[in-house]
Amino acid sequence: MQKSGIRADDTRYLALAGRQLFSVIFIIASAGHFTAGTVASAMQHGVPMASMLVPVSGLIALAGGLSLLFGYRAKLGAWLLVLFLVPVTLTMHNFWAETNPMMFQIQLTMFVRNLMLIGGALLIAYIGAGELSLDAYMERPVVELECAA
Repeated sequence: MQKSGIRADDTRYLALAGRQLFSVIFIIASAGHFTAGTVASAMQHGVPMASMLVPVSGLIALAGGLSLLFGYRAKLGAWLLVLFLVPVTLTMHNFWAETNPMMFQIQLTMFVRNLMLIGGALLIAYIGAGELSLDAYMERPVVELECAA
């Protein structure tokens, strides 16, 4: 037993919990990308072809979120989230363009939050899903059993 009281083999649950908790925001928020209000907000921010790009961005966020939730092709899922987050952060949370002090603070907070999410996605893109994932399960060698005749 280590000083912290956590056994080394128990830490694999930390990667599972972290990955799944990280995915929740993308899965839940993706539903909003199919609403007229979100499309209208994107249009106000100057997003071209918002009626098409906003739902597509919702699909990208959902696919990336589900990928991380289940740990299936998690590195690809993490890159999908980066692909989603970078343009959304720069167009929808451009705090530098805000003149209202309250909106400036809100957009700055959302911008920094998205930077944090990009950082988390990049970590998962590098490290992968961890031991408790579909990725790890599918990488295990197949063991064939011989039947007794």
